[in-house]
Amino acid sequence: MSKESTFESAVGKLSTNQKRFIAEVIGTFIAVVLATGSVVIDAKLNGILGLPFIAFAPVVGVAIAVYLFGKISMAHFNPAVSVGFLITKHITGKLFALYLLAEIVGAFLASLFVSIVVGREANLGANAPNYSYPLPLIFGIEVLASALLMAVILTVVYTKGLKGFGGIVIGGIVGLDILFLAVISGASMNPARSLAPAVLSGVWTNLWLYWTATFVGTSLIALIYKKKFE
Repeated sequence: MSKESTFESAVGKLSTNQKRFIAEVIGTFIAVVLATGSVVIDAKLNGILGLPFIAFAPVVGVAIAVYLFGKISMAHFNPAVSVGFLITKHITGKLFALYLLAEIVGAFLASLFVSIVVGREANLGANAPNYSYPLPLIFGIEVLASALLMAVILTVVYTKGLKGFGGIVIGGIVGLDILFLAVISGASMNPARSLAPAVLSGVWTNLWLYWTATFVGTSLIALIYKKKFE
């Protein structure tokens, strides 16, 4: 039996939830490596690459992950998105716990990879808001960024993949949010993406923002979509 046949046989024996778990771990890993790694690389080069590079790298990561795993796990890669899908009843509470664990594991593996392979500059790429703006505005912008992401994701879901452009569109909104909104709120949109570098770098100061505003943004959109499509 060839190695390829052995691999396919092993994958075939996995349960649906096991496949979902693995897909979410790997997908989150890809997305977080590119999202945080781009920040670290830019810091190592003294900001030469700038915000466009930091915004574009996650576009690639998210798009790749969506196309690889969208049909397996619906490509959440983000606890706030999973909460949205819980509200719209695309997943159950038990399945949400599986997704949450997978996303956190994937994010921590990603930050460990970045720290070993890329570097530890910029607090491993941890998100940071701009406190020269009023705190209510910062919070509101992070809610907006997360809401826009969830709106695009649910649009892709309800149009059954947006004619094959789903990955590009979802990655695109992540990049646009970062490009235009990161200067105010840090534009995380993803609690797991914020948690891992914050914990491993020891910089917890801003974590509260990304574990509140992100969930508010995705939940609001999920409630709107649930009411519309019930």
